[in-house]
Amino acid sequence: MEKASFSLRTILKLSFIGFIAGVILILPLKILYILTGNTAYILLFNFDYIPVLNELKPVWLFGYIFHFVTCICSVIGLFYILKFLNRQFSVFYYVAVYTVGGGALFFLTCLSEQPPAGNDFTAWLSWTLAHAIFGFAVGILVKKILKEA
Repeated sequence: MEKASFSLRTILKLSFIGFIAGVILILPLKILYILTGNTAYILLFNFDYIPVLNELKPVWLFGYIFHFVTCICSVIGLFYILKFLNRQFSVFYYVAVYTVGGGALFFLTCLSEQPPAGNDFTAWLSWTLAHAIFGFAVGILVKKILKEA
């Protein structure tokens, strides 16, 4: 196992990766929302179930901030966990973690009055597949940007 070393340069690159992958996560869900009305997209920006944060205004702006901060922090965290295990350049682990984790996190919607409903299978499937795409994007970008550095 490799010892995880933190550098500002690596953190900045991972933040960039998290931002780009966050945009990639938005796209399929937004397209699906426009074409079908599938409400999984709405959950990306929902934080009304988190005390204190749910008071922030304007909601649309803080929804986007919430989404991108979550993406960036998760990329940084997972990279260093995988680096500790010497698996940080394996796309498989990013896809697996974000697919399973995203699928589980969908049920946070049960804590909110906003759509989608916790029992909306189509929204759950869309959400989970979008997170698999996110994981793939993160894994590919980590390999491309950090492995070649």
